[in-house]
Amino acid sequence: MPTHRWAAGCPDLVGLPLRLRRHLPSASRPAPASAAATALGLLLLAAGPLVSPSQGRQQQSEGAQAGDPRHASASRNGSYTITPQRRALLNTIRYAEGTWKQGQEGYRTLYGGGRFSSLERHPEIVVVKRYTSAAAGAYQFLPGTWSEAARKLQLESFEPSSQDQAALYLVDRRGMLDHIDQQGLTREAMAVLAREWASFPTLAGRSAYGQPVKRADELQRFYSSNLKALAAQA
Repeated sequence: MPTHRWAAGCPDLVGLPLRLRRHLPSASRPAPASAAATALGLLLLAAGPLVSPSQGRQQQSEGAQAGDPRHASASRNGSYTITPQRRALLNTIRYAEGTWKQGQEGYRTLYGGGRFSSLERHPEIVVVKRYTSAAAGAYQFLPGTWSEAARKLQLESFEPSSQDQAALYLVDRRGMLDHIDQQGLTREAMAVLAREWASFPTLAGRSAYGQPVKRADELQRFYSSNLKALAAQA
């Protein structure tokens, strides 16, 4: 089960014992450049300010109108289109966060492995284990992070489909949605998302928050295998 629950990139939460952890924002992929320049740009993005998801959705919606489904970031009602690439990404996040093997029950998982019953709203239940956290759901949202995503996307419940949308919002807000649509789950993308999910590795292979982390090659294998299976079902 996930054992890391500090607030990623949230100065008012990090280090305070009974305050919580996680999640943050996005842009679009960099112009073609050398591998070193691309990696440097992604590292600067990871350390820099968050990007407005609305900008990313608008740019990608224009791409969708041109007929490229990879750019179909958000439909006209504001929800993100779930392509095989994005479902594979969501499943990989769940795998890293320890909620994948639980199937649909993963959407009802509290930090530490407990369950909550109602999906009407984020449960906001504080659990004290190795860390203290109120993270919940398939993507282990903190209450504050969830509130922001729910407000931006006008989500009315904590149902699985809403959790999926909120997770994509966080990837988009980090500027990585278009990058992953185009290039897959690269190590550079993981390094940026490591500021969002502590189970993702930085380029150095460590958690951005000193917590348990999955190896990049393990996550890439899972992503590739899952994407292949999803493509075969399509």
